[in-house]
Amino acid sequence: MYYLYGISCKLNESCRFYLHPQCGKNDYPVVEAITSILPICDEFLVALGDSDDNTEDLIRGINSPKIRIINTVWDEDIREGGAVFAAETDKAFAAISPDADWAFYIQGDEIVHEKYLPLIKKEMEENLNDAEVEGLLFKYQHFYGSYSHYAHSRRWYRREIRILRNDKRIHAYRDAQGFRLDDRKINVKLIDAYIYHYGWVKPPKGLEGKLRNFNQFYHDDTWIAENLPETFEFDFKNADRLLPFEDKHPAVMLPRIKAQNWKLEVDPEKLKKNMSFRRKALQKIEDWTGWRVSEYRNYKIVK
Repeated sequence: MYYLYGISCKLNESCRFYLHPQCGKNDYPVVEAITSILPICDEFLVALGDSDDNTEDLIRGINSPKIRIINTVWDEDIREGGAVFAAETDKAFAAISPDADWAFYIQGDEIVHEKYLPLIKKEMEENLNDAEVEGLLFKYQHFYGSYSHYAHSRRWYRREIRILRNDKRIHAYRDAQGFRLDDRKINVKLIDAYIYHYGWVKPPKGLEGKLRNFNQFYHDDTWIAENLPETFEFDFKNADRLLPFEDKHPAVMLPRIKAQNWKLEVDPEKLKKNMSFRRKALQKIEDWTGWRVSEYRNYKIVK
């Protein structure tokens, strides 16, 4: 399986977190994800799926009095479209006490750099009494193949909601990549802070396993056997465009980065040659103007 985790965090300032079982087996940086936002949280509630690995030990090993664990069971029968991810997200969101102001949602391969924490807290404080703002929208940096490169193209989402107002009418949408309030998109403010996404930083064999695990929550076994057989080899083509990362990683990620034991064997120029003419043209427009033509937006920017 592909094990997705999300952290929901309520602010004023508390946090909640939901976690799929066996994150330890799949080596996602769940501990780093939690600790990256723990400083701006009062409480962390971890909704932990039934696990047969060391997931719970990883969480308890953080040894923070802010963290409280509850147990859940993932319904893996609702796999079409990743609906189980939304179901678990909604469980965690429902558990947030009504006196909380905000909820911070983050997936277990996502990290917040410590340099953004003051800004994030300031944005929550300044927008608390503006009822028009129902969430805060983050920018994204998608690391790919190694910690020294990131993918940037139309294949990769640029922005997502990661802070929600604690309004119980809000629910996770589809596979919990986004949210809805009743049946409409949430009104958000775009803030100048990034989520660092590390889910695609693995050696090729690890990425093959990731794709199989991920797609088991979207497709049936027949589709998996036909499209991702055991002989499948990961080719990195879905990056489209790899760019060198020349800034500093979050402090919580430095031990993992130091321990990387593989080298990325990919030619960025060869990847670009695999792009269609249409994607190349649209990418040029974005590079020149900052405008992503026909971008799918799972939100409505209001300020």
